[in-house]
Amino acid sequence: MFVKSTMIKRENCYSVKMDDSIQVGLELLEKHSLDALPVVNGNEYKGIFTWYHAYRAFFHSGKTKEEFTNSTKVSDIVVNQDVTLDINDVYEKALMELSDFPIIAVVEGTEFLGIVTRFDVVNQLQSAFGMHQPGYRITFTSVETQGRIGRLGEIIEKYKESVISLVTFDETAKLVRRIVLKIQKKDNVERFVKELEKSGFRVLDVSED
Repeated sequence: MFVKSTMIKRENCYSVKMDDSIQVGLELLEKHSLDALPVVNGNEYKGIFTWYHAYRAFFHSGKTKEEFTNSTKVSDIVVNQDVTLDINDVYEKALMELSDFPIIAVVEGTEFLGIVTRFDVVNQLQSAFGMHQPGYRITFTSVETQGRIGRLGEIIEKYKESVISLVTFDETAKLVRRIVLKIQKKDNVERFVKELEKSGFRVLDVSED
């Protein structure tokens, strides 16, 4: 999955300009129930405006709320000028970059193309794990040897399982790969699990959700 598949395009984004007063930004955040806004001059990306940084700046300003909002511009508290994504980046990179911010800008050079939100990335992860579909989630491990995923595919084909999601976690330090497989509900899950174990997979958990 690439960033271009998950981003909100610039024409659908709310944004502020560097010369806007902080009040303009705060009103947009409150009106649309947002945590952050991209700062854009024309089509040029300048950074991110957030509730957190606005209130932190107010706390340290020593001014009244009225004085602060009247004298402070977006340019005074803009952050993340250099933290961006390329449109062809994978969305896993967005997850790493979003650890401390609710949004991240997607740019080409300095041109603002859109944003990726933490909410959208979490939704993509939920989709990858099949969290919105009922089924059996089977967690198991396999030694790191050639052909193990192929063998798993053979077992899935043998039992005509419908795969909702398949996620693997590399644990090369232990020469073990952890696998989370979610399949649609059928009445043969016990036989399927026994086939996995007979083929050398170590089943850790089977849960229905």
